[in-house]
Amino acid sequence: MDRLLVVVFDAESKAYEARKALQELDKQDVITVFDQAVVARNEDGSASVRPSDDLAPVRTLAGTMLGALTGLLGGPIGAGIGAAAGLAAGAAMDVSDARISDEFVEEVREKLTPEKFALVAEIGEDSTAPVDARMEALGGTVYRRALKDVKRAYHDDDAAAMKADRAQLKAERAKADTPRKIKLQEKINELDAKIAARLERAKQRREAAEAQEKARVEFLKARAAAMKASAPPKHVGPPV
Repeated sequence: MDRLLVVVFDAESKAYEARKALQELDKQDVITVFDQAVVARNEDGSASVRPSDDLAPVRTLAGTMLGALTGLLGGPIGAGIGAAAGLAAGAAMDVSDARISDEFVEEVREKLTPEKFALVAEIGEDSTAPVDARMEALGGTVYRRALKDVKRAYHDDDAAAMKADRAQLKAERAKADTPRKIKLQEKINELDAKIAARLERAKQRREAAEAQEKARVEFLKARAAAMKASAPPKHVGPPV
């Protein structure tokens, strides 16, 4: 199952040890690490990504989601995404785009106070025990949440509601006198612009989700090929 993992530590060094622990579990084929980063909560309430020498190409796959989470942890004012760390906030800076609940974000935010550090990662795991054992041994507090499926539709409930409002305004316009018709048409035009913007954003989210899924598949294929190539050759004995 794909999950978002957040582990909070009192020391930055422990967060980096946790990164290495996840990498080891990945190499052992216990879990799959799609992306990970160390995040700090600053004194002003914002959150920022700590420097890393990890240049794995998979970062482009999950950067938007982890960038969105970092902004959310910083609250509505502080959204300090560390550009140097390679995480792109993009346009996805709300809870629905981050594919997690606001309750989860608030729970982590309360624990991730200034001067604390968190390892955030998108992972695939069949069991929570291996990761929990390694993280708790390092003194970390573990939070995880299964990632929601990204909506593939071009419209959402807000767009549907606005379309209903537009239909009502059009019905009123048909019966109104000329001055009222003009005002109603202005409102209809405003709704048309909002609906178009909403649908465009939904389309971009869908296309981004499809691109991420394609990148995920390619990543898993490359990972499987690398493991096969590094495996020792099988011993072939003499014929019986």
